[in-house]
Amino acid sequence: QVQLVESGGGLVQAGGSLRLSCAASGSVFTGNTMGWYRQAPGKARELAASFTSGGGTMYADSVKGRFTISRDAAKNTVYLQMNSLRPEDTAVYFCNLKQVEQDKGALPRLYTYWGQGTQVTVSS
Repeated sequence: QVQLVESGGGLVQAGGSLRLSCAASGSVFTGNTMGWYRQAPGKARELAASFTSGGGTMYADSVKGRFTISRDAAKNTVYLQMNSLRPEDTAVYFCNLKQVEQDKGALPRLYTYWGQGTQVTVSS
């Protein structure tokens, strides 16, 4: 099992910045990928930014150039630096971790874990 704890959300004016953090603990394996998703009221959860299995990064078009994902592998922590925030960035932001696990007697499979979410509100 993996536990993800997010922090850093809050209320900010348009044009401002916030930095989200997500610390993973428990059975965290090498080779996992971590990322950030967000869900605005009445909308589906969507990818904001993520690391890829090849070690690269990917961003939603709406956040490119404004958000930066980074990580501290030694601390199993991923960050999301959000600059030039807009009211449309208002959402609950969820940390996500994917990794391959193999239960005893079973084939390896991909597991996905989610944090509890942190609210980001951008006022106009």
